[in-house]
Order: sequence, then C-alpha cells, then structure tokens
Amino acid sequence: MRGVFGFKRLRLKIWRRCTLLFFLCWAACWLLGSTFLFLVHRSVFSERCTDEKSHRILARLCLDYSKGALTGDLCEDLCVAQKLVYKQCLYYDRGKKVIQADWKGQPVILKSKKEIFSSYQRLRLLDEVETQDVPETELLLMVALEVKNVLGLELSNNTMGPLWTRRRGLHWKAQVASMWSLLQQEEYIYFSLLQDFSKHVLRVIGSCGHFYAVEYLTAGHAWHKTIFPLEDAVGPSFTGTKRKVKAITDIALSFLDMVNHFDNDFSHRLHLCDIKPENFAIRNDLTVVAIDVDMAFFEPKMRDILEQNCTEDEDCNFFDCFSKCDLRIRKCGAERANNNLQVICDKIFRHWFSPNLGGPTISFPLQLQLQKAVHECAKPEPKDLTQHQQMSLHSLSELYHLLQASQRELQKADG
Repeated sequence: MRGVFGFKRLRLKIWRRCTLLFFLCWAACWLLGSTFLFLVHRSVFSERCTDEKSHRILARLCLDYSKGALTGDLCEDLCVAQKLVYKQCLYYDRGKKVIQADWKGQPVILKSKKEIFSSYQRLRLLDEVETQDVPETELLLMVALEVKNVLGLELSNNTMGPLWTRRRGLHWKAQVASMWSLLQQEEYIYFSLLQDFSKHVLRVIGSCGHFYAVEYLTAGHAWHKTIFPLEDAVGPSFTGTKRKVKAITDIALSFLDMVNHFDNDFSHRLHLCDIKPENFAIRNDLTVVAIDVDMAFFEPKMRDILEQNCTEDEDCNFFDCFSKCDLRIRKCGAERANNNLQVICDKIFRHWFSPNLGGPTISFPLQLQLQKAVHECAKPEPKDLTQHQQMSLHSLSELYHLLQASQRELQKADG
C-alpha cells in the first residue's frame, strides 16, 4: 500500500510541475507576443484621441506660427489671445485630427487631414523667389490646377474667391504656404467652394496654418432612436412623441432637398460615397448638413474612380458608390449604377419609417405607404441605368408627396 501511495504522490508532483511549467511558458509567450505587437504596431497605441496628444499638436502649430512658418485669421486667437480654446478631441485616425474648441463663447470644430504642417507638400515656388513679385495669374493658375487634381473640376479665376484672396505683406510666404496646405485637403475645398451656394455643407469660419475651423453641429448616430439627438440640436421642447415625429418628417424632407440639390444645382452631380448617420448633422432649423465629405466626388472624379478592371460586379463597388462590370472587356462602367437617394433610403430612412414610428399621430395607411415607398426606393438598382434614373425620380417625387402629407396630418392634429 505504501508503494501505491508513494507512486500517487510522485505522479501528483510531476503533474504540478508540468502545470507550473506550462503556465510559465504561456506567460513568457504572452509577454513576448505583447512586446512584439507593441514594437511593430506602436502607431496603434500612439494614435489615440487624447487630450495630451491634441495639446501637443496645437502647441506645435503655435510654435510654427511664432516662427513665421504659417499664419491664418485664427492664429492670433488660438496662440496669443486665447480666444480659441481647446475642449476635447473628437476623432484621430492616420493623422486626420478633429478637435472641438470654444471660440469667443461658441463651439467650433478644428480639422486637419495631417497633424503637422511640414507633412504637407511644400510649394516649390516659395523656395525660388525672395520678393513678393509673383504674378497673381500664376498663383491663381496653381490654385486651379490643385483643385482640378483634388476634385477633378476646372474652375475659372472668378470662382476662386473663397480659396484665394490677394494677400501681400511681411508674412506673404507664410500666407501662401498656409493656403497651399489647405488646398491639399478635399474637405476644405468642398466647404469653401460650396458654402455660398449650399445650405447643406458646413460653414468655414477661419483657419490657422493647415487647421481650419467649421461650425459645430449635432451629428447623427446609428444607435440613437431618432438618429439625431433632437434635444441637443433644437432644445428640450422636442421631447414629446408628436414633436419628434414632426421633426423626423422635417429632417427627412431636408434630406430629399439635399439629394435634389447635389444632383442638379452644380455644374456636375455630387456623389456621396460614405453615407451614414455620423456623416450628417442638423442645424437648429432641422436643415441637414453633410459634415464629412472625404468620400464625396463630383461626376468627373467619380467616373475616374469607378472605371477599374473587374471580373464581377462586386469589384466595381467603391464604398456606397456602385458600378457594373462589363464582362466582355473586364472593365467597370464609369457611370454610377446606384445613387445618393437609394443609399439614404437604405441606411437612414429605413430606420425611421416603420409602421409604429408615427404612432397615433400619423394615420396607419399613410405610415404603410411611407414604409413601402422607402422599401422601393432602397431596392437594388435594375440593370438598365435609364430605367433606374426614372425609378429614382419617381421615388423622390413620391417621398416628397408622402412626407408633405404627413406634415399636413401633424398640423391638423395640432389644430
């Protein structure tokens, strides 16, 4: 019996040692693996949206301003007078920085595609001349070429106003260098060019170097019941069900206005290829505003992007912008097969227009009609592009009609 007992004790000791050895090996492998990941992917850990990093970026911006490397109409308020004050970091990814700040008591958003001014391509002309005798026409030509490169649009000199104004003085090189860094950011060009022509884009307030400030608006969220937090945007009066339904109806009509506007009111159609609630916001009057247009393209640029090699239709999908694959030549069609309205119906209107959204405030038959119209609008596009365009026009008209009918019912209920 003693031999059996001794054998059991020996086996228990061996099991304990093996378990300990296994645990130590596992811990060592985990430590080595974590160290390796940290060394190889340090950027994953460093590119966090932190207050500390944001303060460092703005301090570097102000240091460049003090050295005369950059300038802008907001630099003095940010770096000297402290009228433009940092509040929080909202977004940071691969250098793109979005910061909330307070400017003279009003919230604003600071944006830049890259965090450091020197990361932007420098205009070689600044190294070749020492005086201010650079012909204005030459500068305007360079601006036009950069806009064409970024947006695919050809602009005349008389449309350059929002992007270029004649500036001369002691710091003219810093002025031109700052302008050139802004022209390398698609969003800045879109907002600057369109703000005088469209109520559906953000208003540019000013700039400092490569950072530009835009108005602060309440953005949407996919997880929010009404997509847009109405109480934050409009005020606490929008707490009742009837008021919320009326607000959603007004916002939906504003979305339709925006679609119609982007399709027809510019020299080229403007395509939105990243449609989600977070990329839109609402003003106090419930006007819809596109706040992130990194993936927005006018027709000439859109055609260049879509016209790629393919073996199937899926190869022709560029985020929310789809094309069709011509299998005979293995090439994607240059014309977009879906459109802004279809994606908005699918990703935003479906969330709103369900049979129980309106409750007793909108008649049940009208709710069903709205739901059906949204479903038809969001359906996959037919192969015939002409037929698809006709169907889209019909959907736009029908949705306008049904939403306006909803407004009338809500007004009667108030009366």
